[in-house]
This record gives sequence, C-alpha cells and structure tokens, in this order.
Amino acid sequence: MFLLTTQTVDSSDTTVVDQATEQLSAWQKYWQSIDWDHVFSIMIQKGLTLLAVLVLFYLIRKIGSFLINQSFERQKKKVANNATRIETIHALSLNIFSYTLFFFFLYSILDTIGIPVGSLLAGAGIAGIAIGLGAQGFTNDIITGFFIIMEQQIDVGDYIRLTDLQIEGTVTSVGIRMLQMKSADGTVHFIPNRNITTISNLSRAHMQVKVDVRIQPDEGYDKISSLIDETNQKLAADFKDEIFDGPTLFGMVDLGNSNYAIRTILYVTNGKQYKVKEEFLTAYVKILHENNFTIPNNPISLGQ
Repeated sequence: MFLLTTQTVDSSDTTVVDQATEQLSAWQKYWQSIDWDHVFSIMIQKGLTLLAVLVLFYLIRKIGSFLINQSFERQKKKVANNATRIETIHALSLNIFSYTLFFFFLYSILDTIGIPVGSLLAGAGIAGIAIGLGAQGFTNDIITGFFIIMEQQIDVGDYIRLTDLQIEGTVTSVGIRMLQMKSADGTVHFIPNRNITTISNLSRAHMQVKVDVRIQPDEGYDKISSLIDETNQKLAADFKDEIFDGPTLFGMVDLGNSNYAIRTILYVTNGKQYKVKEEFLTAYVKILHENNFTIPNNPISLGQ
C-alpha cells in the first residue's frame, strides 16, 4: 500500500516537471528566434521619427501662435473700442489652431508607431455621429456665437432687446457659447446663443424721446407752449452731454376722446432716454402747476 502511494506521487511530480521543462523550452526557442538586431533597429528608427515629429510640431505650434498673437495685437491697436470682441475672436482662433494641430500630431504619432489609423477613424466616425447628434445644441451655440461676434452685432455695454425671448437689458458678456445680460431690475440672464434669433440693439444710434404732457387748450395754449419752450431751453443746457438733437417743441397732439397733450421731441444718448424723459416730464408738470394750469387726469379711452 505504501509502495503504491510513493510510486503515484513520483509519477505526478515527474509529469509536472516535464510540462514545466517543455514550456521553458518553448519560451527559450521563441526568445532565441527573435531577431534582436532588427528589433533594436526598428526601435531606434521609430524613436528618431517620433523625436522629429515632436520637434516639428513644437516649432509649428510656436510659430503659429506667434503669428496669430501678433496679428491680433495689431488689430487691438487699430480698433481700441472693440477690445472685447477682438479678445474673444483671438481666443477662438488660438483654440481652433491648437485643436487642429493636436489632431494632426496624434495622427502622425499613431501612424509612426504602426497603429492602423484608418480603422480607428472609421470607428471614430460612427461614434462621432452619435456624439454629434447629442451635441447638436452645443454646436449651434458655437456657430451662432461665432457669427454674432464676427458680425459685431452686439458689444459689452450695449443695451439690447431679445424680441423672441422678451428680455432686455445691458450686455455684460459675449461668449462663443452663451450671452450674459443684466436687466434693469438687476436680474442676470444666461442665454445660450442658439436661442437668440432677433437682436434689437438700442445702443447703436441715438434714441428718440417723446415727452407728452396733457393740457387744457382752452386755458391758453400760447402761454402753455411758451412755458414748455422755456423749460426745454433750460433743460437742454443741463443735459447737453446727453442730448444730440432738440429738444424740439412739436406742438399739440390729439390723444383721442377729446384729450390733448403738448409734445416735445429730442434725441439722446442710448440708455439715457428714460432718465431724460422723466426729468422733462417732471419739469413740465411743475411749471404748469406753478402757473395754475390744469393737467387732466381723466382716463383716456383709446378705443374711441
């Protein structure tokens, strides 16, 4: 019984040793079959090629960035009042250049190593379609923002109205993906560029202001118009930096339903129209009250 067990163990150990020897022998044969001179030659060749690619793309990046920066620096000196727009386009140009260069750099590295780039691009194309469908809104933001900036539709500090969104306020930031603006009540709006369809820029020209004060013509229109004209001349001196044309006494206008007003028209710097209108109307009401003229307060029926 003991002898049988001993023989079985010896047989098992011999089998394991034989298998290990065969595996080791196979690895030795494989190792010896490798042409190490050829391998080292390829490694040196690939290494030198990679080094050349690195140096080449480094020089291209340095030269390209230098040329782009110099070009935009000259533009900044020529157009000092559009620094924000130029800075945005400058950053966009650098990003496009960097991403394009990185793509060709990665392609060159993979091709040098021997990875089948064509097969990878085919697979990436399928994945790119799926990603593109999901990022369609993001792409629309970038394209719309690019044209808004390039066409100089708005600048930081402009007072604009987005008609379709029923939002108006002062532009605080113009980005390639999003527009930021602040309303008169202090609300800050963050608007994706793809949602912007119609922009009404109220800061590109002088704004017309119509100031109407209701009167009773039978109390003496000539005297009333004389008082309003005197008030206009006084206020024109006070607001000479804001007013570009006027104030011009237009005359009496019919508001409907036997209601009349005397109207003044003037053109002011954009953004100052509300303050100027308030000051003029306040001065009209004050001077008419001081001279005992009636300012009607009965409702106006526009439908009659």
